[in-house]
Amino acid sequence: MEESKIKGIIEAILFSTGRVVKIKELMTILELSSDDIIKYIGEMQEEYSHDDRGLEIVRVEDGYQLASKKEYHEYLYTAFDKRLAPTLSQASLEVLAILSYNPRSTKADIDMIRGVDSSGTMYRLLEYNLIEQAGKADLPGKPMTYRVTDEFLKMFGLKSLKELPELPKYKLDSNRQVVIEELENEAVDSKEE
Repeated sequence: MEESKIKGIIEAILFSTGRVVKIKELMTILELSSDDIIKYIGEMQEEYSHDDRGLEIVRVEDGYQLASKKEYHEYLYTAFDKRLAPTLSQASLEVLAILSYNPRSTKADIDMIRGVDSSGTMYRLLEYNLIEQAGKADLPGKPMTYRVTDEFLKMFGLKSLKELPELPKYKLDSNRQVVIEELENEAVDSKEE
């Protein structure tokens, strides 16, 4: 099959599905190796970036999706009903942060970290498809565990959770208060000067 036809098929699939299409799906449909799929999509990404087009192909985990470029968001936003745009509260952001750094956490884990009940917040995040059930924990009662979804990665412009910034190292002092080691080291260094 010609290269241009393969790229056309990939583009049609990405456009028509409107979701992340896994590399394995494309391999099955086109009967190509993963290296070939990645090569063709890489070329297509390059073509989209140079042509001042409104679309781009983004990688999410082990798949790709056709998406509008970020710089055109303000124009697209007015074309859609603003009531449909999810707004994330401080509580939602806290739960997402916990789950992005601690995948497969239970609701009890999240509640313990936040210090409040997270039922409503988690329900809303499940509704927005930003978190999902990840199975049952090997604990008494077999509580459900949760993790962030590919939709979360897309919303925050991440390819995978490995792109998250590293958390500072911390420890508890004698009063059981969190002390961030980096800040403690800075304080010691400033005293020495």
